[in-house]
Amino acid sequence: MDLLRTKRSLHRGFGDALSNAFEFAVTIAVFMGGGWLLDRWLHTRPAFTIALVVFALVGFSAKLWYAYEAKMKQHEAEMTQVITR
Repeated sequence: MDLLRTKRSLHRGFGDALSNAFEFAVTIAVFMGGGWLLDRWLHTRPAFTIALVVFALVGFSAKLWYAYEAKMKQHEAEMTQVITR
């Protein structure tokens, strides 16, 4: 039973990492495309492209950080419950 739980946890971690990587790539591509379109429309190359890519990078990094913080707090709470039993 413990081996099954370990495998399940490993696969869930791999799936989470893969989905984060895909979401990161798509987010950057969408913001880069939007910036490129704005730059083309306003004739301001590459100001909006760079600004929107940096915005996406900072926003995605913040999202990952807060998700990590929440997961660690949950893990600590679970570990505290196990220890106190």
